[in-house]
This record gives sequence, C-alpha cells and structure tokens, in this order.
Amino acid sequence: MYNAFYPGQVWLDTEGKPIHAHGGSVIYIDGTYYFYGENKEKTDGHHDVWHWGVRCYASKDLYNWEDKGLIIPPEPDNPESSLHPASKMDRPHIIYNKRTGKYVAWLKIMHPERNEQTETVMVADNFLGPYTKVKEDLRPLNMSAGDFDLVVADDGKAYYYFERVHTETICADLTEDYTDVTGYYSTHFPRKYPPFVREATAHFMRKGMHYLVTSGTTGYHPNPSEVAIGASWHGPFTVLGNPHPDDPSNTSFHSQISSVFKVQGKKDLYIACADRWLPDYMDLRYEDYAQIYEKKFNPDKEITVPFDMLSHVQAITSRSTYVWLPLRFVEPCEEYPNGMVFIDWKDEWRIEDYE
Repeated sequence: MYNAFYPGQVWLDTEGKPIHAHGGSVIYIDGTYYFYGENKEKTDGHHDVWHWGVRCYASKDLYNWEDKGLIIPPEPDNPESSLHPASKMDRPHIIYNKRTGKYVAWLKIMHPERNEQTETVMVADNFLGPYTKVKEDLRPLNMSAGDFDLVVADDGKAYYYFERVHTETICADLTEDYTDVTGYYSTHFPRKYPPFVREATAHFMRKGMHYLVTSGTTGYHPNPSEVAIGASWHGPFTVLGNPHPDDPSNTSFHSQISSVFKVQGKKDLYIACADRWLPDYMDLRYEDYAQIYEKKFNPDKEITVPFDMLSHVQAITSRSTYVWLPLRFVEPCEEYPNGMVFIDWKDEWRIEDYE
C-alpha cells in the first residue's frame, strides 16, 4: 500500500504489477478516480507492438490503483484497424456527454507511411466500456491532428485542443454529440518547426481562467514545458513561461506532461500527470538533441553534434515511469503581472499536506 507519491519511480498497482496508463488522464466519477492511458506492457523492443489497447485503473486515494483491465482492447486480428497493436495509437481522452448519456473517446493515430495523423472516435454507455467505433481516419478540420486534450464546459459544450502537426495549436468546438468538430476554431502559438512547435496540450481551469500546459516537439525525448493563460476557451493566450524553475536539465524533470486535474475536496491542489518515457537515457542533453530535431525541418540549421547521435536510443516504453507533481500558483504581482504556475521537484509528497 502506498501513502505518498514517489515521482519517477516504478508505480505498482494493487496486484504488484507496473501501472500502464501512459499519455494518461484522470477522470472522477461518483467518488472514484479513474486513471487511463496507453497500455505499453508489450512494447518491450522485441515485438512490433506500439500499444496493447487502453488500460484503466481505479482509486479512492490516488495512491493505490486497482487494475480494471482494457477498456479499449487492441484488435490484433485486423491489420487495417487503427487499434491493431502495430498501429501508432496515442493519448486517449474520454469525456462524458450529459445530453446523449455517452462516454466519448478520441484516440490519436499516427500514419508515418503517409505523413499524417488522424483520430479514431468511439462511444460507450459506461466509462469502463465496451466502446464502439463511430469514426475512423478522421481528419479534424481537414488537418493532420497531433497530441490533444478534450474539455467539457459547465454548460455542456466541448472543446478540442490539438497540435496541427508541426505548425500551431488549434482550439476547435466539438459537435453536440462530441464525435466531430463543428468547423469553428482558433489558432495559437504558431511556430516554424520542431522542437519549438507545441504539443501534448493539457487544459485546466482555475479561478475562471484557462491554462494550457504544453511541451515542445522532440518525440519521446523530454524538453522544456510552457504554460499559457487566457480568459476564454479560445483565448487569446498569454505565454507565462517554463513552469519548472529548478530543472537544470531543461527537460521538465525528464518527463512530458499529459494532463492536469484538480483533486476533489482540496482548496487549490492541481496535479500535473507526466510520463518519463525514457528513464534509461536521462544522460542525454536537451541542448544537443534539440539541434537534431530542428535540423530535420530547417536545413539551414548548423548543428554541433552528430546528426545520428540518437541512433542508439531504443524507446522501450514498457519501462516508462510517471512523474506526478503538484502545481504551485503565484497570483498576479509586479514580477508576474499575469500570475505564474510552477512545478517543483519532490522526491516524495502527500495529498494530506495540502488544504
């Protein structure tokens, strides 16, 4: 039994097995937290398995998680399916539609062979499934759509924040049933190319303001996070800066944030959920591999490291761990006129230490 968080260490479920909910999110339903994400248990470098479905865990205290199994299983018998284990399925997000009574899941699917990313959309009557596909190979707004977040407003309207691949961040309105976009959208954070383009958007609200936490674009290699704030769903958003003040590695503590959620019953406790995708390569320097990612998209970039310096890196994501840390807020002041959000490193921390 756990009674604290231990960021970066292997996290075991109540059966003593490593938790596999990568690129994960947390949803609170009827007094229970559910933590779900990519099941990477078979992505061990020995098989052509990118994922083995979406796995979910349940908890009352956020420390100890019971494995609820695969809520979206893989489809190993159908090589054409977006849920085939070799399909590059990432970052599932599930929201509830009060009007239809359905849980709606969106899954990002990468297609390197055709240089684009699409979405698979599924629905279920119960959070734990079963889920049924309603859309596959969806190109929202006719764009190649990367890492994303789904958010539901108090009035039931839903929004889809995603990376228009290697270009900018998009906020798009969802249809009433949450299975598609309406066509209305706004654009944010335009950047010329990786590693500066923002991805892995995580949205949360605090005191009526909208926050977006994003990472740069360096694949599984970690990079500096960025936090922005706005007064509405579509912004405009003001970039506040890097929320990791005491991180000399410039890698968000060697992790990538996938979601942020508020702890029930706590006055102001928000937790950033992050993956440490490459725990075996924490000696790599961001300043080095960032040059390589930029060189791929900017031929004029001169680099000081070998272009193939990452050729030895094997992304065995079954070994990935989690970095869950609390957010620290600074209210608007002379030094931070728009306020600021910080994430401080803690080897161990407890929810009970917060009001």
